[in-house]
Amino acid sequence: MVLKIKRPMRQEPNIQHILERMPKDVANSFTEEQLAHINTALAGRHWGNHKLDLRGTISLWKNRYYFVLLAGKDKRDYSRAQSKVGRLFIASVTTAFLAISIIVGLIVLYLLKSWLGINLVEGFSLGLWDWFKENT
Repeated sequence: MVLKIKRPMRQEPNIQHILERMPKDVANSFTEEQLAHINTALAGRHWGNHKLDLRGTISLWKNRYYFVLLAGKDKRDYSRAQSKVGRLFIASVTTAFLAISIIVGLIVLYLLKSWLGINLVEGFSLGLWDWFKENT
């Protein structure tokens, strides 16, 4: 569900403050797109679009309360701790993958050697070839 409550740029507090400080004819000459870029440049941060952006006000008794509900993908940079954990995880997964690949490769080579009848050490066998023949 995407629900965005947008208002014209001229109603934004930053823009209103800027437009009030200049002559009316100049203030009225800006387009919505120009005002949006001015707002972005002066705000110092451009807030991204969110999948869910719900803002509003609720009046209860004598007070008015505002609410904001935002949800979307987190695009921020990772902290130093998060980066370290991420690098450790990638290193661990890579090491495990390489270790398993080497073990499987050695087993395949051993089975191939045994299938061809090659004995590297006379009188010694791991018994892997016999187990493989019995179970396949």
